Amino acid sequence: MTARLMDGKAIALALREEIKAKVDGLKAAGKRVPGLAVVIVGQDPASQIYVRNKHLATEAAGMKSMMRVLPETATQQEVLAVVAELNADATVDGILVQLPVPKHIDSKSVIDAIAVEKDVDGFNPENIGLLAQRTPRLRPCTPYGCMKMLEHSGIDVKGLDAVVLGQSNIVGRPAALELLMKGATVTICHSQTKDLVGHIRRADLIVAGIGKPEFVKGEWIKPGAIVIDVGINRLPSGKVVGDVDFETAKEVASWITPVPGGVGPMTIAMLIQNTLEAYEHREGK
Repeated sequence: MTARLMDGKAIALALREEIKAKVDGLKAAGKRVPGLAVVIVGQDPASQIYVRNKHLATEAAGMKSMMRVLPETATQQEVLAVVAELNADATVDGILVQLPVPKHIDSKSVIDAIAVEKDVDGFNPENIGLLAQRTPRLRPCTPYGCMKMLEHSGIDVKGLDAVVLGQSNIVGRPAALELLMKGATVTICHSQTKDLVGHIRRADLIVAGIGKPEFVKGEWIKPGAIVIDVGINRLPSGKVVGDVDFETAKEVASWITPVPGGVGPMTIAMLIQNTLEAYEHREGK
């Protein structure tokens, strides 16, 4: 068996084209277009690349893109002041603070300060709470993107035994909530889990997001299982790999996401989708 690829790059492109068509319709009707503001603190090279990609994706969708760049020395109060300014800006529908922020900044306080209706990262406790109650509004982008990939590939997770590797607030926990909402039976595994390999071997669906390069081996995977690899790890050679050993896993799984080109493009696409949804919510649509 050789697994079928879930091509996140192609799926994301199709979604972004759908979003652009909606925004073009707003422009044609003489209406305001959605606006996304990204705040970056400091000069972290990886963050700068991510912010640039988000800026380009926002503009490509026909939306208004704003970037607020603060120095590494910016204080907590200065960052919060920028967030408050953007909260009050009627042309801004989504606000994203690029993580990580410098160590002297309390990232949770900053994220919690973003108006819940503009929280396009989906990290605000209220938005997480709505997801837990199965009435989602703005959803964490990476798990949302994983669900869109499954949907686009015609995969129904109802009744499947799903294992989520990792319990982060960004991926693991919201991914489990997303899968529960769609009817999967979900187990979250983490560093304290006993018989981790046993859990993986019983899974019909695996979502890996632990940040350990090529950790999940093909021989651990149940034949025909679906594998979604959220990990992005750079090896000393410079090669980028996921948390799953792709070469061995693809010989066992029925579906698998590549790294790169799998979940990564979907995360940015869902950020743009969330911005559109935030706009529509604010406009009463």
